[in-house]
Amino acid sequence: MLSDADVDNKIPTQGLRYADASDSEYYILLTKDKKPICRTRCLNPPEHLPHHWNVNDIVPTSKIILDGMSHCFLSPAPECSRDHNEWRRFLIYLQGRDMVAIAKFKFWEFYILPPDQTSNFTNIRVAYKMEKTRNASNGRGHGESGRSCQVVRPTATKANINDSPTLPVNIVKETVSRGNACIQARVSDTSEDNFSPVLKFSPVVGDRLSSESTIETCSRPEPRAVKQAGPLEKNFVRADPSYLQTLGQAHSGWIFGAIAELVDNSRDAKATKLEISIESIYFKKAGKDIPMLSIIDDGHGMTHQDVVRMTYFGHKQPDADDPNRIGRFGVGFKTGAMRLGKDALVLTQTADSRSIAFLSQSLNQGKDNLEIPIVSYYRKGQFMELDTVVQSEATAKYNLKSIKEFSPFNKYLIGEKAGLFQDKCTGTQIYIWNLDQWGSNYCLEWDNGLNGGSSFHQGDILIRSRRIRSRPGQISQKVPLDYSLRSYLEVIFLVPRMKIYVQGSLVRSRPLAKSLNKTCVETGIIMGKSAHLTLGRCQLEWEQMNCGIFLYWHGRLIEAYKRVGGMIHNGDTGRGVIGVIDVSDLMDEGNGLVWVHNNKQGFLDCEPYARLEEWLGKVADEYWDNKFDSLNVVKDGALYKPDQEWVQCNKCRKWRMLDPGFDTKSLPVEWYSHLYSVY
Repeated sequence: MLSDADVDNKIPTQGLRYADASDSEYYILLTKDKKPICRTRCLNPPEHLPHHWNVNDIVPTSKIILDGMSHCFLSPAPECSRDHNEWRRFLIYLQGRDMVAIAKFKFWEFYILPPDQTSNFTNIRVAYKMEKTRNASNGRGHGESGRSCQVVRPTATKANINDSPTLPVNIVKETVSRGNACIQARVSDTSEDNFSPVLKFSPVVGDRLSSESTIETCSRPEPRAVKQAGPLEKNFVRADPSYLQTLGQAHSGWIFGAIAELVDNSRDAKATKLEISIESIYFKKAGKDIPMLSIIDDGHGMTHQDVVRMTYFGHKQPDADDPNRIGRFGVGFKTGAMRLGKDALVLTQTADSRSIAFLSQSLNQGKDNLEIPIVSYYRKGQFMELDTVVQSEATAKYNLKSIKEFSPFNKYLIGEKAGLFQDKCTGTQIYIWNLDQWGSNYCLEWDNGLNGGSSFHQGDILIRSRRIRSRPGQISQKVPLDYSLRSYLEVIFLVPRMKIYVQGSLVRSRPLAKSLNKTCVETGIIMGKSAHLTLGRCQLEWEQMNCGIFLYWHGRLIEAYKRVGGMIHNGDTGRGVIGVIDVSDLMDEGNGLVWVHNNKQGFLDCEPYARLEEWLGKVADEYWDNKFDSLNVVKDGALYKPDQEWVQCNKCRKWRMLDPGFDTKSLPVEWYSHLYSVY
């Protein structure tokens, strides 16, 4: 990033000065974050116009009210091809997104408006306003306010240029001598082709000045700046980097909820394969190996615009509820990644582009505003080239340097991970490090399992504390779903389709509704909407003394083991009974509003949810009374096998019902439907 001195050195000396009412054109250096865009020429400039405009902000046109503002025009005056290209990229950005660039300088505010679709980018309209000044009452705060002030304006005749000494400077200076005189001048070169006055010094003896200058003497308090009554000004917020830590607290109660956010994004991207693992990697900045969580899918990937949108802190919610999409609130990636660790890197690829984004607490430590580096490329034949349409080359280099400095990723590791996409493959890779800690260790612990793909002991990621989540009526302390990622991912989706691997081992999905004994489907009407509940007894849950309802929304598990009815008050009531229900329709308000927490780990306190609880309790109690409470006592060790045995094809990912009497223990890890007789 350029310093103020660097920017000043980039300013051409020719024709740069304060403008007055007699000027018809005027040269200005336009910069963004103090990085030069292009030298420009201002037509019909206002009086006392600054020679350097730095774009402080870019906002949508709809947020700016231009009524009552004056206008001038900017045209490019490039010194090289680089200026010409940056000028076009800058205006294409404003035009394509209908944005306004805002530059502020002391009492000035300039609004560079987007060009029309038919514009050739030669004359760009600029709206501007200036704060007015008024006398300070009694000169408060100014000890010299009652003294006289003399203003000197050098004569602008070409004949007297060489008559007096000149000041060899390239920027505008203003010299004030309190109690004697105030000399105001402007600076420019003395070229024949672009003539303008130079700063001239006239001898000052006491209070007398040379007759070559025009003198204005005033006796008034010093002015102070006040806002003129003009267009409405809106206040926009900035994000302090500490907000990243605040976002992570959305999943403070259960860290697997953070991983679920990233799994949801993969499902929404139509991924067929998802790999989750924790491995050690050397981090040069730390000087040692550190654990890094990786989440890799083969979905459709994200474009540059998608990546930028992903970094937004929320977005407008859709007007209609899409039952095939889980993501909704626009905060899942941020809350999930920042709960798992302090730093996250996203590498994503579509058929035509590739982008890298870096969300980091380490990078932003000590900064006043949040910085999220993004670097994007576009496909050119078999290679990826830097996309200079969405970013300048300098910006891309700066962002890459930040990524390499504050992450374990150097150019070789980035290239290695990009190679996982192979040729023209799409997908998204998320890497998270500086993982959240539990005391002197990490919140998560991981086990790679036995070698050779053994089904006896497979790899897993566990919550170190092994704590059970709090539920009304819960007495069992053996709930693997609460602390085993593999167990959670087995039932996370109502209809599993995506192949999920944890620590290199395939997760055997378990569709609950298809694995119950004495299955019963109950239908009811709740607030005018139908509800379908599948109830049955599960042998595994019977052995672990668990029971309750699994509530899904958009096919994704929101609440597990929700005890209702008599289950809340008696630990033995309903033992082994599991209910499965999708409440997408019931939790949809109909106007785009849904009654689901933005962390997707519970439902809001609302009337539909209260009515649902009442109905679930009634139906579950009736099922228990009719199906199990009056059963004869059976011998110890009796097994309650599911009514049907189901298996998922490893190729088409569809679920198949096996022949009656089929021994499920003989099923291989990877099963293909065309090799067996199924219904």
